[in-house]
Amino acid sequence: MHDSNVIIDGLQYINWDRPLFERARDSGINAVHVTVSYWENNRETISNISQWHRHFQNHHDLIMPVREAADILEAKRLGKLGIIFGYQNCSPIEDDLGLVQIHYELGARIMQLSYNNQSLLASGCYESEDTGVTRFGREAIKEMNRVGMVIDMSHSGERSTLEAIDLSQRPIAITHANPTFFHDALRNKSDQVLRALANSGGMLGFSMYPFHLKHGSDCTLEDFCQMIAKTADMMGIDNIGIGSDLCEQWEYSKLEWMRSGRWTFGADYGEGSAGNKEWPQQPGWFRDSRDIKNVADGLAQHGFSQEDVNKVMGGNWLRFFEHSFGPSQ
Repeated sequence: MHDSNVIIDGLQYINWDRPLFERARDSGINAVHVTVSYWENNRETISNISQWHRHFQNHHDLIMPVREAADILEAKRLGKLGIIFGYQNCSPIEDDLGLVQIHYELGARIMQLSYNNQSLLASGCYESEDTGVTRFGREAIKEMNRVGMVIDMSHSGERSTLEAIDLSQRPIAITHANPTFFHDALRNKSDQVLRALANSGGMLGFSMYPFHLKHGSDCTLEDFCQMIAKTADMMGIDNIGIGSDLCEQWEYSKLEWMRSGRWTFGADYGEGSAGNKEWPQQPGWFRDSRDIKNVADGLAQHGFSQEDVNKVMGGNWLRFFEHSFGPSQ
């Protein structure tokens, strides 16, 4: 089934409409992991999924759901954009382990154990003390392994991430983050995490979100590709991909929702500039999905072989999903 010549974006958060579906499809992207939930509880997440069902109905000529890796190849064959449901927090399962399977059956294939803050499952990267994976988190990891839902630690703390890698019987993912050697942002990952991730067969998706890039919006494509090359030397070429963390067509209030949810009455500015009421500007070489092939061209110019370019742009994600989506044997 494997096809290395696919393009997969490991994470986007888009206020989708038909023109944006067309833009992503026409860019050459075959599948994208979309954010269905941040702080939404079970009922609210189901409402978001209902909205996606309407998207699938209204734009069936452009998009299709991805429930197994083979669906990505089918989307490519049909000239459609494959949609992978993911949660950037564990809030949809509330405090009920049984909801893991329910949400898997609703289409969720990826879930973060925490989003910046301490959750019921693990500590987030913004907490001053990371107490690791909780008792509930250990059970959730087992259940996610069983049903075939990928564990994502993109916004989790160092100890929690290392423990999740160790506890999980199936490789985990960090769908959208960069190494700290490139930029020392709170959410970027240490060499220790990256080596443990690679040794376990996990995946790292490189982010183009400006707050996680060296020099922010002024990061160059060459710098970005050099980071990928150095990470490939550390982790191996088979354990890396793209997770752009592209955010489009949202009002600033949505950025505050992402950061602050309902856990604070104030604004949590995170790693952004306090008081800045705008989304950060994307680097010029990746303004939106139409520029995804700039990354492939940059990697080739940096000296990557075509085979390795294909792996980074989507082949590695496809192989990872082949072994990750679906019940454990």
